[in-house]
Amino acid sequence: MPVRVEVRGRLLAWARDRARLDAAALTRRFPYLPEWERGERSPTLKQLEAFAQATHTPIGFLLLDDPPDERVPIPDYRTMGGVELTRPSADLLDTIFQCQQRQEWYLEFAQVTREDAVELVGSLSVSTPVTEAAAMMRESLSFGIDERGPTWSDALRLLMERAEECGVLVMVNGVVGSNTHRKLDPQEFRGFALSDPLAPLVFINGADTKAAQIFTLAHELAHLWLGESALSDADLAATPTVATERWCNRVAAEFLVPLTDIRTSFDAGSPLTQELERLAKRFKVSTLVVLRRVHDAGLLAWDEYRAAYQGELERILAILGDREGSGGNYYNTQPVRVSKRFARALIASTIEGQTLHRDALQMLGFKKMATFQELAHRLGVT
Repeated sequence: MPVRVEVRGRLLAWARDRARLDAAALTRRFPYLPEWERGERSPTLKQLEAFAQATHTPIGFLLLDDPPDERVPIPDYRTMGGVELTRPSADLLDTIFQCQQRQEWYLEFAQVTREDAVELVGSLSVSTPVTEAAAMMRESLSFGIDERGPTWSDALRLLMERAEECGVLVMVNGVVGSNTHRKLDPQEFRGFALSDPLAPLVFINGADTKAAQIFTLAHELAHLWLGESALSDADLAATPTVATERWCNRVAAEFLVPLTDIRTSFDAGSPLTQELERLAKRFKVSTLVVLRRVHDAGLLAWDEYRAAYQGELERILAILGDREGSGGNYYNTQPVRVSKRFARALIASTIEGQTLHRDALQMLGFKKMATFQELAHRLGVT
């Protein structure tokens, strides 16, 4: 007789919701799920194990009397419609935990190799004037308006490279680890920062548009300049209640689109959409960022701004929904997912025998040594 496990229905419903999985789709895989949730039938041990795997839930959680109170392990400044978000998905939690694991490894590596502390971490405060902070960031990162390249992809790549040259581990990924079936949701979070004097880290949700990723990266770098870890949505449409978030938003916006430049560049006589697209291309940001800066410069009234913002947001979300994922070259995308700085350090440490190959493969998201060796060659470590 198969071994059946008594599980509370609310735990199964919680796991389904936590994984952001459609109930109908999950029921097709587990036909008895509605009966399990109603307590009319109990799953077998194998069925429960399969359900735990499908929902990315530790099986021990499913055996509790009540769902655990899971919280994001760093300050959470996300809001939606002005309301704080308190229930993180399994995808978000697993992404943060993966990044924390990599950061812990790199911290130990930096201590062993006697790396200097990263100067930018904690060098500013929220009392630093926004224009001064933005100018300092722009100079440190060599990211002037005319230095950003012809496309948003070029600008993003350049900003990532400059940040890594300053000592920051920059990771951009649109899925959890290497699992292409677990796509990250930009509407849940856009990025986060894990501050540390020796191993500062920024993660950017790669499922977002390139233009949005640029603003998120600038926003999270501003958090590192404050020396603070944070999870945020970097949303210019809202007015964050936390002073730190307001400061980071304003600094990121000034860093990318200085008000002095927007005042001299904006042509009020041209159609608004046309101007937004022209200026977005010039500054290598999203049209939403340009729209906010036009309002900040006093060139667009609040009511006009809000109406235009909603229409532009809907257009961008439609583009995101229609866009097909592009795999690209695996050996080009994978180092970006884990940070080129991190990948080079980990590969070198492994080749020198300081890190186990098993641990290196796990942190890089590889299964085969041949993949490890090819990446080492492409990064110039061997």
